[in-house]
Amino acid sequence: MAFASFDNKRGNAPVAEINMVPLIDVMLVLLVIFIVTAPLLTHAVKLDLPKVSSQTNEVKPDKIEFAIDAQGQRYWNGEVVTREEAQQRFLAEGKKPVQPEIHLRADQDAAYKTVAQTLADASKAGLSKVGFVSEPER
Repeated sequence: MAFASFDNKRGNAPVAEINMVPLIDVMLVLLVIFIVTAPLLTHAVKLDLPKVSSQTNEVKPDKIEFAIDAQGQRYWNGEVVTREEAQQRFLAEGKKPVQPEIHLRADQDAAYKTVAQTLADASKAGLSKVGFVSEPER
């Protein structure tokens, strides 16, 4: 390839060869960056950690099945309770170190007021793990 030519016939023709010098420069710069950063990525501190044979103490929270039927009757794990009794039980459960999970089942014909009162009572007692149980559509 001739860069400087006094030939007028070929002077205006486009260059059809790829200039490899910039590509090689970029490749060498990337190689240098890789060589510099590779040791930094593998830097680790060698530690001899103590070995223990104890098992983890996982305390699983209790589960409370709370149900409300279509007439507004409340059930605590299948036992009929009034709203006041439910409030007292919520307060007792809220004072425990591990809060129980409350699974709330409400009849679809139950008044929303009853469900809202139950949620408010649980919230006032400090219980925050409340789940709604429903049946999937078929």
